[in-house]
Amino acid sequence: MNATARWQELIADNLSIASTPGARKQEMSFSAVQAGLASSASGSSTHGYVIPSAVAATNFQQGELLPSGNSTDLGLQGPGLFTVQTPDGQKAYTRNGQFRISPQGQLLTAQGFPVLSADGPIQLDSNKSHPVTVSTTGEISQGGAIKGKLQIAEFNQPGQLTRLGTGLFRADDPGLQPTDSTNTQVCQGFVEKSNSSPTTEMAALMTAMRMFESNQKVIQMQSERMSREITDLGAPAA
Repeated sequence: MNATARWQELIADNLSIASTPGARKQEMSFSAVQAGLASSASGSSTHGYVIPSAVAATNFQQGELLPSGNSTDLGLQGPGLFTVQTPDGQKAYTRNGQFRISPQGQLLTAQGFPVLSADGPIQLDSNKSHPVTVSTTGEISQGGAIKGKLQIAEFNQPGQLTRLGTGLFRADDPGLQPTDSTNTQVCQGFVEKSNSSPTTEMAALMTAMRMFESNQKVIQMQSERMSREITDLGAPAA
């Protein structure tokens, strides 16, 4: 019941980010069967109910790329993530490429975090008459001048990234080091949708609720059985 209740919480979170560009849903994995016929150590099947231990993991499956018509919107095709700078000066990673140019000419995320190149924050000309172009490898040009190259990071185990918020991650594990992008292409004028599907999540929510109710009924049945046994044992002999 604890596991299925936690699962329902994750589904609610996934539904809330379904319209957020680049957001990544969380999934629940169970280390044991939910209930019913559980395999014993001897290999035979016995009736019993196993409490599953639940672990949440981030799903980094590619989301759909949609054209936006905005030159500062960038989508990623592949496993890479944009590198940005948080207010504390640390690096963070995101798939949300809905960027904008500040009045000072910096390329910023929707939250106002600077987007990074290998040399630091990307600095552009705030004069909007100079169009911005981005190559598939992440090289940014404006008015014919190269302004930098997006620092796109890839991780062999992205599931180990720490979630900081909706669509934002940090590599807290010392053994989790980013590598330069080799399998990711940048698509200018596109925004990546969240990989959370409301239809799929609603179906999963129904399943989780039924699992919770089934386990609840099992506990009630066990409680009633124990009550009857206690009553029978405590009754005086005829």
